[in-house]
Amino acid sequence: MFSHVMLGSNDIAAAKRFYDAALGTLGTDEGVVDERGLLVYQYDGGRFVITRPIDGGTASSANSGTIGFLASSPDTVDAWHAAGLAHGGTAIEDPPGPRNATGGRVLYLAYLRDPAGNKLCATYRIK
Repeated sequence: MFSHVMLGSNDIAAAKRFYDAALGTLGTDEGVVDERGLLVYQYDGGRFVITRPIDGGTASSANSGTIGFLASSPDTVDAWHAAGLAHGGTAIEDPPGPRNATGGRVLYLAYLRDPAGNKLCATYRIK
């Protein structure tokens, strides 16, 4: 459904440290800063991009917006959370763990804010 997701940051170097560590736990390669200054991660046909705001303004997080990343296991969710915290992220919501979701699903989730304040979630579907 998605071709790419793009978030803003005022500090691309801090974003790269955070996302290299956090997304690395999910199996992605290190991000590449292209000739335009975009920090780009590619995985399984999709792109995740971090950029300074094109309009020259200050980057800010979306109110109520969340970017969710798929993880391969609860241990991977925990590793993602730990790597993010160790590289400038902030823990939010409840600690990593199982949550009951709609339709009888059970998800293992962890939430962080990246250094720019964007809300992120790592998800593993238990059932």
